[in-house]
Amino acid sequence: MRHLPISLDLRGKTVIVAGGGEAALAKLRLLLKTEARIVVFADDALPEMERCAAEGRMRLYRRPVAAADLVGATLVYAAGTDPSEQDRVVDLGRAAGALCNAVDSRESSDFLTPALVDRDPVTVAIATEGSAPVLARRIKADLEATLDGDLGPLARIAEEFRPQAARLPRGMPRRRFWSRFFDRVGPQALRDGGEPAARAALAALAAEAGRERRRPVSSIWSAPAPATRRS
Repeated sequence: MRHLPISLDLRGKTVIVAGGGEAALAKLRLLLKTEARIVVFADDALPEMERCAAEGRMRLYRRPVAAADLVGATLVYAAGTDPSEQDRVVDLGRAAGALCNAVDSRESSDFLTPALVDRDPVTVAIATEGSAPVLARRIKADLEATLDGDLGPLARIAEEFRPQAARLPRGMPRRRFWSRFFDRVGPQALRDGGEPAARAALAALAAEAGRERRRPVSSIWSAPAPATRRS
């Protein structure tokens, strides 16, 4: 495995996208799902980019990126159409200490962006080391059809409840508690009454687990049978 799949925390981090075409827009759509500070540099930006900038979702500068623009950047996407310009952006990004991705150029990239199945906050990444992107898209389509849309809401509810769940014993009791919620109780409650019902079901499940924890273990003692006297 040449490339390590990781989940990178982009909250408040700066991500640069250099380019205004379809390739840059594809990266932008993905990045807009994160909490990154996104800055796009493009001489000629697509209308969707213009709208995102007007809505304040990212910053747009209608010029090529310069070295000073990359100071403090965490990631840099070189997503233009001119190979020499892509090389220039990558060189500037690396000099600024950022990880760089050159679209359609695996050898020039420090990292690759996998195909993603998004069930926020649950994400499934499909990577082929850049060797078969069409195959990655096919696997993504299969997973999109397979994975339930309830995964995201259930994961968010579980995250909210983790402080209470921490009171349960570690190990098998806690794993059994979460398994019951994700396998049956949570999905059923979510279908029946939405997120409020799922939260109530999780609280009831925790209360039940707490009662099981406090329940004394009874033991039954039987006195030995009297010895039979032989005649």
